[in-house]
Amino acid sequence: MLHKTQILDRVNIPADMRDLDTEQLKRLADEVRAEVISSVSVTGGHLGAGLGVVELTVAIHHVFDTPHDKLIWDVGHQCYPHKVLTGRKDRMRTIRQGGGLSGFTKRTESEYDDFGAGHASTSISAGLGMAVSSALQNTDRNVVAVIGDGSISAGMAYEAMNNAGAMDARLIVILNDNDMSIAPPVGAMSAHLARIVSSRGYRNFRGVAKGLVEKMPEPIKSTARKAEEYTRGMVTGGTWFEELGFYYVGPVDGHDLDHLLPVLKNAKAMKNGPVLVHVVTQKGKGYKPAEDAADKYHGVSKFNVVTGVQSKSVAKAPSYTKVFSDALIAEAKRDDKIVAITAAMPSGTGLNHFADKFPSRCFDVGIAEQHAVTFAAGLAADGMKPFCALYSTFLQRGYDQVVHDVAIQKLPVRFAIDRAGLVGADGPTHAGTFDIGFMGALPGMISMAAADEIELARMVATSVAIDDRPSAFRFPRGEATGLVMPSKIEPLEIGKGCIVKEGCKIAILSLGTRLGEALRAAEDLDALGLSTTVADARFIKPLDKDLIRQLADEHEVLITIEEGAMGGFGAFVMNELAESGRLERGIKVRAMVLPDMFIDHDTPELMYKQAGLDAQAIVEKVFSVIGRDMAETAFLA
Repeated sequence: MLHKTQILDRVNIPADMRDLDTEQLKRLADEVRAEVISSVSVTGGHLGAGLGVVELTVAIHHVFDTPHDKLIWDVGHQCYPHKVLTGRKDRMRTIRQGGGLSGFTKRTESEYDDFGAGHASTSISAGLGMAVSSALQNTDRNVVAVIGDGSISAGMAYEAMNNAGAMDARLIVILNDNDMSIAPPVGAMSAHLARIVSSRGYRNFRGVAKGLVEKMPEPIKSTARKAEEYTRGMVTGGTWFEELGFYYVGPVDGHDLDHLLPVLKNAKAMKNGPVLVHVVTQKGKGYKPAEDAADKYHGVSKFNVVTGVQSKSVAKAPSYTKVFSDALIAEAKRDDKIVAITAAMPSGTGLNHFADKFPSRCFDVGIAEQHAVTFAAGLAADGMKPFCALYSTFLQRGYDQVVHDVAIQKLPVRFAIDRAGLVGADGPTHAGTFDIGFMGALPGMISMAAADEIELARMVATSVAIDDRPSAFRFPRGEATGLVMPSKIEPLEIGKGCIVKEGCKIAILSLGTRLGEALRAAEDLDALGLSTTVADARFIKPLDKDLIRQLADEHEVLITIEEGAMGGFGAFVMNELAESGRLERGIKVRAMVLPDMFIDHDTPELMYKQAGLDAQAIVEKVFSVIGRDMAETAFLA
C-alpha cells in the first residue's frame, strides 16, 4: 500500500509524540493504520484487532510516560500499532517471520513490552503485580492494562479485579469492547458523561459528598452510597465493576481522540484505587474489507491491499482439524449423545462445522478452559459423550480440572488436542509441547497421537467407544498427508501400535506425525546397509509393551521420536525397558524429543529442523549411537 507518512516518519518512540496536538495525533493514527495494513498485507498475521485499537494506542502513548509507565496488552493480538510506535516500524515486515518480530508482545524484544502474552486474560493480574511492586518500591508510575471484552469474560480476569478492588491498588484497566457485548452504542452523550465522571471536579464533589454521608447514621449512609453508584451505573453501565471496587468511566468512543484523550488524562490524574475505562472500538476499523468480514480479519494470510483478497496456498490435502471435524460429525450422526465443547475457538478447532450440523449439541463457552473441562465432566457424569476440543497450549490452562474433575472420577470426557507439536508463526506461546507428559501422567487416561488422517479418524471412533474412563488424542496444525480415507472407519485396539516397515538392525518407534520423517530416515539408513524397522506407537498410554519389548529384543538400536518435550513418551518407553530388564541386555536406546528450550516462531519445517526432529537428524542420531565407522562398514558389506 502506497502512503505518505509525514508525522510517523518523525515518531520513532512514544516520547516523539508527547508534544503533538490532537489534530496531529489524528493524522498520526491514520498513518499508523496505513502502516499496519501495508505491513500485514506482506507478512500475514493478526490484523482486525490491531486496526481497532489504533487511536487507543496513540492516545495511551501520548498521555502516559511509557516505558516508565507500564503498559500491558492482553493476549497481544492487537499490539501491531504499539510496535509501530515503539521503535519497531522499520521491522514490521518481519513480523511472525523466522528471525523477525513476534506477533505478540515479548519482553526480550523491547523495553516497551512490559509483559509477554499469547494467552488471554492475564493482563489485569500482571498489571496488579506491577502496581503493587511500584507501591512497595515507592515508584511514582502508572500501570495500564488493556483487555478485550472476550478476554474479560474469563475467570482469571475477575479474580484479578476482585483482588485489585480489595487492595485499593492504583491500577488503570482499559476495557476494549469491540463487540458491543457489554454497552449500548456510544455517542456524544455517553462521551460527555464519561468526561464528567472522570473529571477532577466530579471526583472532588463525590469525595466531599461521601465525606458528609460517612457522618450520617448507617441506614442513610448505605442508602446514599448505593444510590450514587447505581444511578451512575444505570447511566453508564458500570455497576458490576463498581461492585468489584473499580471506579468506572465510560463508555467512550475509542476512535474519537477528542473524547478519548481527556478521559485518559483524567484517569491518569486519579491517584487512589483502581479505575476501569470502558472504551468501545470497532474491530478492523478503517479498512473496509476487514470491517465487512465476519471475523473482522482476525488472522489473515498475505492479501491484496486494494481488494482485501487473501492469497491462499492451494491445499494438497484437508487439514487435520478438518479431518477431526468430519470424523466427529460422522460419529454424531450415529450417536445423539455425542456433544462438543470448545473455548472461544469454534473455527480453530473445526467445531463450527459441527455446530452447523448439530447446533443444540455444540457449546462455545468462551475463553474459559477450566469451565470447559468441568462442564464436559458434568455432561459425562450424566451419560453424554462429550468431546472437549482445545488447542494443546490452551488445555494447559484447564489441567487441574482434567486431574480433579475428570481423571480422579474416571469420567469419559474425550479430549481432542489440536495444535500438537510446533505450530509455526505463533511461536512458543501456542506450541503444543507438554501434553504428552501431563496427560500420560494421569492414572486411567487413554492417550493417543495420530500419525496421519486415517489414524486420526480411527482415534475419534476409538474415543466414542470408550465409555468407562477419559481419553485424549493429539494432532498437529496444518495439512494432513493426502491419504484416501476408507469408507468405513474402524476403532483401534486399545494400547496397540503397529509395525509400518520391517527391518532387522535399527528400530524407530514413532509417536505422531514424525512417522513420515521416520520412514524417510529408514530409507536413507537402508541405503547405507542399516536395515531399519519403523513402528507407529499410536498410544502414549497404555503403552504397547509387547511391541516395545519386541523391538528391543530384535534390534541393536531403538530410537523413539515424538513431537513433545522431555519427560513424555520416550521416558515412558525407557521406564518399561528398565523395568523389564532390557536395558541391561545391550540394547542401545535413545529418545528424540523437543529440546529443552522454547523455540521461536518460524515455519514448522524449519522449527523441526532446528529441534533436531527431521529425517536427517534421525540418521545422525543413529550414527551417534553406533558410530560412523560401523555405519560405513555396514554400507560396504
